[in-house]
Amino acid sequence: MSSRFLVTERRAIVGLASLYASRMLGLFMVLPVLALYADHLDGATPFLVGLALGGYGLTQAILQIPFGLLSDRIGRKVVIGGGLVLFIIGSLVAASATSITGIIIGRCLQGSGAVAGAIMALLADQTREEIRTAAMATIGLSIGVAFAIAMVVGPLVADIAGLAGIFWFTAALSACGLLILWKLVPRAPKRMHQDVGIDRRQLKATLGSRDLLRLDFSIFALHLILTACFVALPFRLEALGFAPAHQGWVYLPVMALAFIAMVPLVIVAEKYRKMKPVFVGAVAAMTLILLGFSELTPHTTTLLLLLWGFFVVFNLLEATLPSMISKLAPAGAKGTAMGIYSTSQFLGAFLGGTLGGALSQDFGIQSVFLGAAIIGAIWLAVVWKMPAPRHLSSEIVALDEQSMDMLDTLFERFASVTGVEDVMVVPEEQVAYLKVDRQRLDAEALASIAGNQWQRTDA
Repeated sequence: MSSRFLVTERRAIVGLASLYASRMLGLFMVLPVLALYADHLDGATPFLVGLALGGYGLTQAILQIPFGLLSDRIGRKVVIGGGLVLFIIGSLVAASATSITGIIIGRCLQGSGAVAGAIMALLADQTREEIRTAAMATIGLSIGVAFAIAMVVGPLVADIAGLAGIFWFTAALSACGLLILWKLVPRAPKRMHQDVGIDRRQLKATLGSRDLLRLDFSIFALHLILTACFVALPFRLEALGFAPAHQGWVYLPVMALAFIAMVPLVIVAEKYRKMKPVFVGAVAAMTLILLGFSELTPHTTTLLLLLWGFFVVFNLLEATLPSMISKLAPAGAKGTAMGIYSTSQFLGAFLGGTLGGALSQDFGIQSVFLGAAIIGAIWLAVVWKMPAPRHLSSEIVALDEQSMDMLDTLFERFASVTGVEDVMVVPEEQVAYLKVDRQRLDAEALASIAGNQWQRTDA
């Protein structure tokens, strides 16, 4: 079986990654500008501005899992298309708003188009097992790129067309997303994938894993801190002489240098198996940076260095946390683990905006960073005693008819292979999900059982 992308797979990956990235770009573009441009809105207060920043996270958290399950029943493209329509409606409501209440309603409507799980499931429908991990990684990369672009483009669009211009722009992006969905993404038969999307049978076991819960709290805290900080960071830059129109040019070099600095840390964590010290060190660094934002006398060089450090840590954690989830999730349960993880992420974004706005309103901008630092300290305490994650990789074996005739012994045969740590055989999918230690794996023994149906799926 070839591990190269087929033409239809390439179309699906490009189309769905573009769709996902454009949607996240629209959500992220508001972050660096909303607090600065909200003063002309009726009823605007720091608390309500924070609620507007994080409001999309609440509806995302509530609706993401139900929308994923709905896509199993009525079809992926129908649910994704409906989610994009909701996103467009929310963008238009926010673009037309003259009050902060209208912006909050628009942002919540944007978030109600919670189709991340349905997009991932459609991508799984469109791809073979042996290239699915690479396809999912492409989606993850597109989100990181969208965030970086949003930090730069958001202030530039706001300078030209105001806050409303950002929402008109995001509505146009989503309309393009509908065209991409219907014209570029090929149709695919609906399939059930144990490793993609929520499986009710696995919820209890996944929620009962202390280590997975630590990672869920980690993404919750990371996005709480991110959203809270953007209630205050734009004002801190403005106080140092960076006009709102020019703040995008501040984020551009800072983000670029942060990505460069992040890469060797990811290599150390993954290649040299130093995931826990890199992870815990990043959480500690984030807490210290937030204290720096809170306590240090404002100075341009100091602030830019702290901002660079903030984005190094944020990008590092954003890149490595999904990898840790994949390593810790039981065989065949990665989709369920990622669904809970993503829900935690969006809930953190909502509470971050709300907390940041409340602190800013009652105690001033400095308190936002101090409150975020306290969250960071709690986060550090939560993960401090976490055991180092084992560097296990996911393997998917497509079962042929001969293998299906030996289901009674297949589990034991896979489990007996040296280096195979966990096995789930799913007859209805004709697939076996394995978690393996590549350094110990007896590849010859595994190949003798799986034959040419075995393809490595993780690097």
